[in-house]
Amino acid sequence: MAKVVKKEELKCLKEKLKKENKKIVFTNGCFDILHVGHTRYLKKSAHFGDILIVGLNSDSSIKKLKGENRPINNENDRAEILCELNFVDYVVIFDELSPSCILEELKPDIYTKGADYNMQNLPEAEVAIKNNIKVEFVTLVEGKSTTNVVEKIKNK
Repeated sequence: MAKVVKKEELKCLKEKLKKENKKIVFTNGCFDILHVGHTRYLKKSAHFGDILIVGLNSDSSIKKLKGENRPINNENDRAEILCELNFVDYVVIFDELSPSCILEELKPDIYTKGADYNMQNLPEAEVAIKNNIKVEFVTLVEGKSTTNVVEKIKNK
């Protein structure tokens, strides 16, 4: 999984990409049970720049966010699947509940989040503003979520 980078490698990666005049887009999420909502979101995110870096919540952070029964797929499997998408350039796994530390380190040109957020309820808003990171909100695919998939399986 050559596209998976460690948090400690982000600074060097950023410097390399900036020297190449690449516009960096960063987004993040759990991406558990990858579905069409995820792929459309990631593809739209990639269109904002030249390089898409995806912050992937670790298994431990997902348990804190979603409960003990999640994730369904472990972080290495989720990272490998994301790496197979041709519009994802790099994946970085993080343990924190918020990607603020990655945003602070990476300082991408653009940060994308789902349109269920806005600048008033975005946990990373302060970091984005402080570091002059443009935030783009991407429209989500109605009814497509991992939670919906899990519920559908439970009810069958």
